Amino acid sequence: MIEFPPVEWANEDGVLAIGGNLEVETLRTAYRSGIFPWPVEELPLLWFAPPQRAVLRFEDFHISRRLSRLMRSTAFDVRIDCNFEQVIEACADQRKDAEGTWINSEMMAAYVRLHEAGDAHSVETYLEGELVGGLYGVSFGAYFAGESMFRRASGASKIAVMHLVSHLQKQGAQWLDVQTMTPLFESFGAREVPRAEFMEMLKAALNQPMRMFA
Repeated sequence: MIEFPPVEWANEDGVLAIGGNLEVETLRTAYRSGIFPWPVEELPLLWFAPPQRAVLRFEDFHISRRLSRLMRSTAFDVRIDCNFEQVIEACADQRKDAEGTWINSEMMAAYVRLHEAGDAHSVETYLEGELVGGLYGVSFGAYFAGESMFRRASGASKIAVMHLVSHLQKQGAQWLDVQTMTPLFESFGAREVPRAEFMEMLKAALNQPMRMFA
């Protein structure tokens, strides 16, 4: 495990620390401190605490009419934590050719270890028994940080997000950490908040004595 400086020390791009390892205890400390790893090719491991953090408050969550129709018309089957390794591998593969990926082999191995330790989870979308979409992230208390998602069928990753939000709400959570804004999550109602506000939200979520995944 490594010790991280206060998040306020991050530079204007959100870089807080360089180097270290991806052991389970290091990742636990990082997420509980509002920090996440983001490897960059040909650089040492980077740790981020962005000045603006994208979050999705469930009271702001909304879906389009098109997506509502897709939910009703498609026989998707959604499961949790049935195939974590395939989900993270698919997330890496989807980005490899078009834009490169920060989900390298070291990251995949680290999050599989975190999953085995009970702190990383996947939401998986199946169609006729085939894995066609999903997402994975990290959870402590009432806090969930989304990491990445993939789709092999239209709407499959969006269905996974909707199922995740529903699951987290039923467990008593009020929001999820998107980390950096994307067009998809902006369309769902996610907004950016200053780092100080995010840290207050994180502290409150971590102080809730619950475990949202069995």
